Amino acid sequence: MEKIILSLAGSALLGVALGYFLRMQMAQAKANSVEALAEKRLIEAKNKEQEIILKAKEKSIALIDDAKKEEERRRQEVDKTRARLEQRESMFDKKISEFDDRKAKLEEKVKEIQEIKVTVEQARDQAVTKLETISGYSKDEAKGELMSVVEESSKDDLLHLRMKLDQRTREEIEEKAKDIVVGAMQRTACNHAAETTGTVVNLPSEEMKGRIIGKEGRNIKTIERMTGCELIIDETPEVLVISSFSPIRRRVCQLAVEKLITDGRIQPAKIEEYIEEAKKDLAIDLRKSGEEALHKMGIVGIDPKLTSIVGRLKYRTSYGQNVLNHSLEVGYLSALMAEEIGIDPSKAKRAGFFHDIGKAIDHETQGAHTELGYQILKKFNMDEDTAQVALTHHDTNPPLLLTKLCMAGDAISASRVGARRDTYEQYVARLEELEKTAKDFPGVDKVYAIQAGREVRIFVNPTEVDDYQAYNLAKDIARKVESELQYPGEIKVNVIRETRTIEYAR
Repeated sequence: MEKIILSLAGSALLGVALGYFLRMQMAQAKANSVEALAEKRLIEAKNKEQEIILKAKEKSIALIDDAKKEEERRRQEVDKTRARLEQRESMFDKKISEFDDRKAKLEEKVKEIQEIKVTVEQARDQAVTKLETISGYSKDEAKGELMSVVEESSKDDLLHLRMKLDQRTREEIEEKAKDIVVGAMQRTACNHAAETTGTVVNLPSEEMKGRIIGKEGRNIKTIERMTGCELIIDETPEVLVISSFSPIRRRVCQLAVEKLITDGRIQPAKIEEYIEEAKKDLAIDLRKSGEEALHKMGIVGIDPKLTSIVGRLKYRTSYGQNVLNHSLEVGYLSALMAEEIGIDPSKAKRAGFFHDIGKAIDHETQGAHTELGYQILKKFNMDEDTAQVALTHHDTNPPLLLTKLCMAGDAISASRVGARRDTYEQYVARLEELEKTAKDFPGVDKVYAIQAGREVRIFVNPTEVDDYQAYNLAKDIARKVESELQYPGEIKVNVIRETRTIEYAR
């Protein structure tokens, strides 16, 4: 038993020793293989490093060779350039030498010519002296005698020649002026339609007429009182006519009526509201019209207030001719004629366009439109020549040529067939005078001439004028109209006093 145990123990020890030996052999083999791999990679890395170094050396050698070649090429170019410069320098030296020689020769010739000139002058003086001695006349006496003889013998010929030249020059100038004016007229030819005193508003239905008139006529009376226009509602189907001599009043009334028709609620409160809106819309329209006109003229940098004043010309007429269209036409004509005679066309266009700017406010402001136009243009820093044209374009002999040019354009525009009607301007002036006569009385708030001047409506301030005073005011106005104005037929003086009480429920 003991032998078996010892045998087993010996076998176990032998197996352990054998296993340890085998493990040591395997570890040694593995270490040898790793070292071999590392050494192999190290050798490969060294070989690659050697190859890179060799390639870098070859590349550097190639770069050095290229640099040497480039340096040699540039050195050769520099040598060539230096040679050319030296050649040019020698050429310039030669030219300068030749120039100096030529200059010296010219100076010698100049001296010779001066000496010859002195000799010639001396000879001439000697000849003149001999001639004076022989003739018995001095130089000035002989010249005067000769001139008097020539003048006397040629006087008639010179006179006829002068008259002929004057006549030919006058004819040429007149012909040239006619060509310029006619050419400008043809290039700006346009049609004209005389302004009327009525504006037509189309109604959607006949029932709308009754709504506009209102109960006991309160709606139509409110419209007429606030706008100063007369609303004519007759048998013409679906048509309402707004009558007034003032285009601005008619436009305000037209806009208000159109707004009322669109809204459908026609009553005094709405009428007042829409009339105020119409006035604001008209102000916007005036500004837009002014901007469009200035754009057509190519005029920029104008103050917005002056632009609105220009827009007012759209609703101003002169003898039935629209003043804004007239101003545009005068601007075009002035520019065309200025270009023909050598004046700055842009300056002439500006002066021609603004020549009647005073008519935009002459209905509301005291003074002639020429003076008002000058004041307006100076207020808005317009140049002096343009302002002078507005001031002097109706003078007999204006100082500026630019003014005369604009006067020609003004005359051409106004003289077109159908452009103006004297009767219309007289009619407007008579109605304005009628309104002004009635407005001079104290307590008068608004005055409107209607019915082509056959009726004048005066709205008084109820706090200043009572019913009895209103009765006497109508008589006083009628007497003043009779004594100061001339008119056909009779004029109805209608004084209106109304009170309104407003209270708010809170």
